[in-house]
Amino acid sequence: MRLSKMLFVTLRDDPADAEIPSHKLLVRAGYIRRIGSGVYAYLPLMWRVLQKVSQIVREEMNATGAQECLLPQIQPADLWKESGRWDTYTKAEGIMFSLTDRREQQLALGPTHEEVITTIARDTIRSYRQLPVHLYQIQTKFRDEIRPRFGLMRGREFIMKDGYSFHTDEESLKATYQDMYQAYSNMLRRCGLEFRAVEADSGAIGGSGSTEFMVLAEAGEDEVLYTDDGKYAANVEKAVSSPPDAETSNFTNYEKVETPKTETIEKLCKILECSPTQIVKNVLYQAVYDNGTTVLVLVNIRGDQDVNEVKLYNELTKLASTYKANSILGLEVPSPEAQEKWAAKSLPLGYIAPDIGDDYIKSSKEVHSKFLRFVDKTAVDLKNFVTGANESGFHVIGANWGEQFKLPELVVDIRTAKVGDRSVHNPAQTLKSARGIEVGHIFQLGSKYSQAMGATYTTEQGKDRALEMGCYGVGVSRMAQAAVEQSYDKDGIIWPVAIAPYHAIVTIPNIKDAQQVEVAEKLYTEMNQAGIETLLDDRTERAGAKFKDADLIGIPYRIVTGRAIANGKVEVAERKSSESYEIAIDEVVSTLMQKIKDELLTKN
Repeated sequence: MRLSKMLFVTLRDDPADAEIPSHKLLVRAGYIRRIGSGVYAYLPLMWRVLQKVSQIVREEMNATGAQECLLPQIQPADLWKESGRWDTYTKAEGIMFSLTDRREQQLALGPTHEEVITTIARDTIRSYRQLPVHLYQIQTKFRDEIRPRFGLMRGREFIMKDGYSFHTDEESLKATYQDMYQAYSNMLRRCGLEFRAVEADSGAIGGSGSTEFMVLAEAGEDEVLYTDDGKYAANVEKAVSSPPDAETSNFTNYEKVETPKTETIEKLCKILECSPTQIVKNVLYQAVYDNGTTVLVLVNIRGDQDVNEVKLYNELTKLASTYKANSILGLEVPSPEAQEKWAAKSLPLGYIAPDIGDDYIKSSKEVHSKFLRFVDKTAVDLKNFVTGANESGFHVIGANWGEQFKLPELVVDIRTAKVGDRSVHNPAQTLKSARGIEVGHIFQLGSKYSQAMGATYTTEQGKDRALEMGCYGVGVSRMAQAAVEQSYDKDGIIWPVAIAPYHAIVTIPNIKDAQQVEVAEKLYTEMNQAGIETLLDDRTERAGAKFKDADLIGIPYRIVTGRAIANGKVEVAERKSSESYEIAIDEVVSTLMQKIKDELLTKN
């Protein structure tokens, strides 16, 4: 492609709304343009990148036997109500665009397609002989992000590959799950990305187990905790670990003591001269389920630890049926305004004890009249601990479970794992941290959707059984931007060869020099004929501006038909290494073909 004929406009300054380097560079280099909040146009250079990423994804999926299809973007609300996720996605998370057509039917723009694909399976799969089956699509998705940011990283419209598999049993599901683990690893490696596969929370998708694929980058929104031995890595939302040992308590007798102005652990430790590991702190949450029921949750946890709200959310979801509900619409520390709706009397905030009475809750149809009580494992074995006294300005010391306080029946692990914690699999290994950009996520869904939507098959014994299901997503547009976030310098983007829009760019320093033009035209033709995707910068710009643009857009190899042509040579500049050297004009094609081949082979 000739740049003089291409829609190609670069910017000198960073866009005002861009926060991270990859977003700034993609806009400045003419890859994307903002159309609205969280909505971007993919310009010709970007579309070539996306096509290459898509092709790598497609090849790896097809190699596993998965079949490509295309599912509707508009989905009837009835399907989501069948699965029980309509309120979760439109009210709780609020990420789904919902609308009503002129026949007054509720519809949604698909953020994901579990309901649609399960409907297809219900209508088409009858027998175990048809299983397993695995379908996937590459399509635009829509999510109503309340604060779109980072360009394509967290946009409202994006391109994604999502796949869904159906099985007779868990063993078959796990086999496909492992196939996807390998396929996703292959995709990322072939795209030239440094990544880490980590244990992850399944979130609103659900299921028994999931793995995220994180591209490592400082601008990543997710924190990954891992061990140096390579045997453990998890998203901080999912990570487990062994906390530091608790210090022996300084207190041997139980008594109530005055502790004014000690609403925080730090202030309390200072006034009592104790370790936070000797304290049981009691954190109050408010959970609202999809049937309108509000449940007040009291969490007892060791004073030096923090509640992991994702883990807490999951524990509360397990108990949804207890309150005749399906899912949680909201989970938060209740504000003063929220407390006014259910508190029967003023709460001793900052001084709550594990045995705070249920009489603090008003009796009503909307609010469950008893505290739901959880104790984190870190607090279970504490002896002679410090905790609240249910009276503002007072704590108790020397307290024990089974004596002054009853140990809650629901013992859970809802603490946040931290850097420096000991690993569960090997206490000699401690957790370290890295930032990551989630570009892929695979799930073992089990029978969550098939049971809810009546998708069954007939077994060899003639019995009906719910289908086992897997779900596998990878962000195509997100992966493209993640590649930029992982590889750039002060001059611009550095694309991996496999997904670069073009392999090489031939630059004519002086368009008025006939010999420079002749050599450039010859190389441009020969390189493209040889399969080296090549741009020709034949614009009437200054040489310096052309060189800057070539660096900005990140083409792996730049060939300059400058003064060296007098000696039968051209200059080759490698974007990744910043090295430049002269080679004979007749050797350009063969040299670049070998370099590109070697680069691609190292990633396969």
